[in-house]
Amino acid sequence: MERRLAAGAAPVTRGGRGLLRNRANLAAAGLSEAQWRATWEAARLFLTADGEAAKTWGNETIRFRPGQGWLEIKLPAPLAGLANRPHGRYRLSCPVAFGYRGDEVAAQAASGAIRYDISCDAASGRWYLDGSWKTARGPARTLAELRRHPVVAVDVNAGHLAVAVVAADGNITGVPVTVPLELAGLPAATRDGRLRAAISGLIATARRHGAQAIVIEDLNFAEARAEGRERHGNRPSRGARGRRFRRAVSGIPAGRFRDRLTQMAANAGLSVIVADPAYTSRWGAQHWLAPLQHHHPKATGHHAAALVTGRRGLGHRARRRATGNRTAPEEAARPAQARPRKPRQPGPHPGNPPPHEAPGSRKAPRPGSLTGPRQATRRPKTVRDRRIARTTSCHPN
Repeated sequence: MERRLAAGAAPVTRGGRGLLRNRANLAAAGLSEAQWRATWEAARLFLTADGEAAKTWGNETIRFRPGQGWLEIKLPAPLAGLANRPHGRYRLSCPVAFGYRGDEVAAQAASGAIRYDISCDAASGRWYLDGSWKTARGPARTLAELRRHPVVAVDVNAGHLAVAVVAADGNITGVPVTVPLELAGLPAATRDGRLRAAISGLIATARRHGAQAIVIEDLNFAEARAEGRERHGNRPSRGARGRRFRRAVSGIPAGRFRDRLTQMAANAGLSVIVADPAYTSRWGAQHWLAPLQHHHPKATGHHAAALVTGRRGLGHRARRRATGNRTAPEEAARPAQARPRKPRQPGPHPGNPPPHEAPGSRKAPRPGSLTGPRQATRRPKTVRDRRIARTTSCHPN
């Protein structure tokens, strides 16, 4: 709230902006005035209580008993006369249960603090109970340990995710897939739901292939969004290309995807590796797109970019090598820019003379179509095969 006040944009009421927009145009929202009023009032019917590890079942104000399915609420002093349980508590007459991850809620309530949120849904007329807690941070797994297993590489784009499973040797495993992720023009809750569904698919793919990590690019479009239509470098600023670029940037959920993936992957026991995004699309199209399409005709340049991202996460070169995918241990420990390149060995190609000939003793080969004395290699100054006329000024003596 302090940050919002400092920025000069603070909501007056809970959920007031969206509801106020719907109130101004009820026909577009598909609501009557009575329905809008019910939604407005339901948005303010909520109860939240943070957890306490030292209290019974992890919360003193809202207490949920998983085994017996009852819920009790600690009433304030003015409402203590309405209590139906000792110590000013009120127990709901209806049974309460968690339909999703109920075993984890029960384990957390029995061992630590847990936060509960009670809210009302005006559309269905139901009350919902949400539980949340903070997981203990465990030791991070080393890159050497993660690189012994396959990884799931993801190339984030506007409208879809390109996914490729990369083996430990740097080659693709299975068939590259495209996960639809249309988020433009949707409400925040719908966008978050589709983002969760896409990440759940990535986690399922990682478990199916025995991967221990998901590799993503370190994307950050904050500067591009802040610049807007200002021209910077070779980035398109105005016109159709500028609009298309800004639409693509706004449609890539880089920050939300990274944050949500980190949370869900940690809950699933997976790690997230962030790789350098430089030239992934260019080198993917140059070195990997043709081999991918040879085995998988439906593969695109985005899948090739995902393969390059996965190879970087595994510590391999982004480009293909004639000697294989393995990188020498002393080179793998250094950045790719600092790795020395081997000098070209002399061989029997036209540029190098044979070993028994001294440099300069061998005449340069002449094209077979040229006969007679050697022709000049200087290009004549002509325009459409005509020599340019020159005017010479003559000065009298």
